[in-house]
Amino acid sequence: MAGESVPVPQPRNLKERAFEEFKRLVAIFLYLWVVFGLLSIHTSLVLSQQHLDYEEHAFAIINAFVFAKVLLVGEELHLGRRFQNRPLIYPVLYKCLVFSVVLIFFHLIESVGVGIWHGNTLAASIPPMLGWNPKGLLAVGFICFVLLIPFFGFREMARVLGRTEMRNLFFGKK
Repeated sequence: MAGESVPVPQPRNLKERAFEEFKRLVAIFLYLWVVFGLLSIHTSLVLSQQHLDYEEHAFAIINAFVFAKVLLVGEELHLGRRFQNRPLIYPVLYKCLVFSVVLIFFHLIESVGVGIWHGNTLAASIPPMLGWNPKGLLAVGFICFVLLIPFFGFREMARVLGRTEMRNLFFGKK
């Protein structure tokens, strides 16, 4: 038995890797869509609107897709991997912090882009939350941070336990 070699996993082909990436994108998209959809409903309620703003809900779907791709790219660039070998609370909170900053940055770019698309100047396109009110930016950052805790919590547990084991824990028979 000393001469036996351990089988080396075969590299996956492009189609398999693309399908895995697509599944990751869909999972992130669905989570973000629920989050942004709930925020849209909350905005409608807070503003005491008599109807739901369907344009805002459509925008939530687009935002979820764009931000899901941003999160995937950030993961591929190894953002937030500083505390990988520490207790799970550290990498979860660190990733929440890093990706909250990334999402805010892309939200600002998106807001400016939409404003310019609608014919506004660059200065007029900057979101009102930046209009000499850093409290708004901090509030959005804190909301992003808190909403990402369960997302990265589950992803970090899956990283440690393995995706298959995590899936079995949630969806398998006991």
